Amino acid sequence: MSEETERKRERVYSEDEIVSKLQAELPLWRYENGWIRRRYKTHNWKSTLMVINTVGHLAEAAWHHPDLKASYAWVEVLLMNHAAKGVTDKDFELAKKIEDVVQWQPGKADGALEGTPNADQRFAYLKYDS
Repeated sequence: MSEETERKRERVYSEDEIVSKLQAELPLWRYENGWIRRRYKTHNWKSTLMVINTVGHLAEAAWHHPDLKASYAWVEVLLMNHAAKGVTDKDFELAKKIEDVVQWQPGKADGALEGTPNADQRFAYLKYDS
């Protein structure tokens, strides 16, 4: 399939549709300069790298690759379908998967996994939003 045919197949959302969809489905994400974006706060460089590797794994498995920005205590994920030249369902689906995995807090779920002991800063991982 040619790149042009693939682009025609991808539905590119309008800015109003993107904003509405983010509010309904991904409220911590925002639309800016053609990208849907989310910044994850971390406690340190080690956890920043773990978030980057997690996003990288999900993106490679999905064969849809975001841009990333990072510093000592944060990672920003930027999604836009480069081939379609806009935001498509691929971006929303990958954003949801990233959100589910990165924001997973096993200590808040029933089960044997207790999650990281964030009270002890030596082991703190993410600065969870909820």
